[in-house]
Amino acid sequence: MKPFARSDRVGGQIQKVLSEILLKKVKDPRLENARITDVRMSRDLRIARIYFVASGNKQSIEEAVEGFKSALGYVKRTLARQLGLRYMPDLKFFFDESFDYGSHIDKVLKAVKADNGPNNTLFEK
Repeated sequence: MKPFARSDRVGGQIQKVLSEILLKKVKDPRLENARITDVRMSRDLRIARIYFVASGNKQSIEEAVEGFKSALGYVKRTLARQLGLRYMPDLKFFFDESFDYGSHIDKVLKAVKADNGPNNTLFEK
């Protein structure tokens, strides 16, 4: 058995190239604060689910989604040239909520620690 599936390798390559495209080539101000966090490919390599984070409020996230829709053609052409795949997958962009969830859990843990007092060693090593 191979250590990594081809879909994982292609997803990693798409993430690397797409991050570089966003950083250096896309000039859309809606995408300035957007960062690619993960790319998950379907097993047949036809669909790429691209997860991103964007700093700011809910409105900046919606603007980033619109920015990705606007830049989709350019991004696909640039990716296709650099990847050399037989079929260019459909790109679908999703906001990655795991960072928001992680910060929420961190706040809850800090609140529990504050409620238990400074002498409680439950959360300290």
